[in-house]
Amino acid sequence: MNVFERRESEVRSYSRRWPAVFTRAGGSWLHTPDDTPYLDFFAGAGTLNYGHNDPVLKRALIAYLENDGVTHALDMWTDARADLLETLESRILAPRGLDYKVVFPGPSGANAVEAALKLVRKVTGRQWVVHFANAFHGMTLGALSVSGNPAVRGSAGIPLAYRAEIPFDDRCSDVGNLKERLAASDGGLAGTAAVIVETVQAEGGMNVARAEWLRELAAVCRQHGILLVVDDIQMGCGRTGSFFSFEEAGIVPDVVCVSKGISGYGLPMALTLIRPELDVWRPAEHNGTFRGFNPAFVTAAEAMRTYWSDDALATSVRIKGGRIAAGLEQIAAAYPEARLATLGRGLARGLQTPSGETADQVSAAAFQHGLLVETCGRDGEVVKLMPPLTVASGDIDLALEILDASVKSALAAAVRA
Repeated sequence: MNVFERRESEVRSYSRRWPAVFTRAGGSWLHTPDDTPYLDFFAGAGTLNYGHNDPVLKRALIAYLENDGVTHALDMWTDARADLLETLESRILAPRGLDYKVVFPGPSGANAVEAALKLVRKVTGRQWVVHFANAFHGMTLGALSVSGNPAVRGSAGIPLAYRAEIPFDDRCSDVGNLKERLAASDGGLAGTAAVIVETVQAEGGMNVARAEWLRELAAVCRQHGILLVVDDIQMGCGRTGSFFSFEEAGIVPDVVCVSKGISGYGLPMALTLIRPELDVWRPAEHNGTFRGFNPAFVTAAEAMRTYWSDDALATSVRIKGGRIAAGLEQIAAAYPEARLATLGRGLARGLQTPSGETADQVSAAAFQHGLLVETCGRDGEVVKLMPPLTVASGDIDLALEILDASVKSALAAAVRA
């Protein structure tokens, strides 16, 4: 029994899927002590959008630390915080015609969601929040209450109230279910404060919302005075191509939650972006000890300057995403009896398999061949590909080659069983 098995809680998960000790990393690759390489198409669940130890971000971070820059400052003013806000304003918000105030809620995406839920209820004076089937928004109590997987929600251990679930775009043609319930004579959802949505449900199975569906959803929210919250924690910061995943739909959410890729370096950081007129917080009404982790501000600002001063990365993500999609289509076509399906958008892609067991076998076989891929979906039936946005074309080809062999192996095992 190693030290992990001896001392770490049974709640650990990824180390069970990939039972290796990793010692160093660069770009899209992880290495073990004996220098065995693993191609990382997991990328820290979307935190490592620019790969492991991006050299530009690493230099900025090291320079800041070597200059004795402030590490922890809660919400006190620092030059790192000022640089982050100015860079966000000039490189991200202004070019897109967006005007948001910034809440620093704490280090994780769940913190961003909790802040959003508290604020929409405070602003509207209402309690109900509508979410979607198969949604995932985090593991804290508020975030769990708006998650669409009953098994995940059940981990709360208590009833989670003032929530209503409706079908996501992949389950229906429009937002008619929401309209009907808002118009119900028994009050329906008249007490709804907000609707929270992911434009791509990553954990839910790489389900993609159509742009027209998102526009209709936004219109219904406006009509009924309901605030629209977009959870861009996993799909934001370029994962779908544009910096914000909702840009393609042409909507402007009232609240946007970002985390994961926002620091650019895998450092813990989250932001809740809110329309200025919603900024009704009292001082310290929502706070957190680690809402001022300045090293993350440094790498976040540098990432915006380096990668979002033009459209080069966004264009690259769309091209590479198309390349992966085409490769997955070829794999699916090679095994018609398995009824595989391709899902996703940008560099968030999925291959739907017949079952969670099959997807697990694909992931395990891929690991044996040096590729890290996770699974997702309501029953874990989707093999999930989320490489760094900077992944090399050759690495994409290698990943698809390994994935093809892994699918073949898993399907053959299913036949033998």
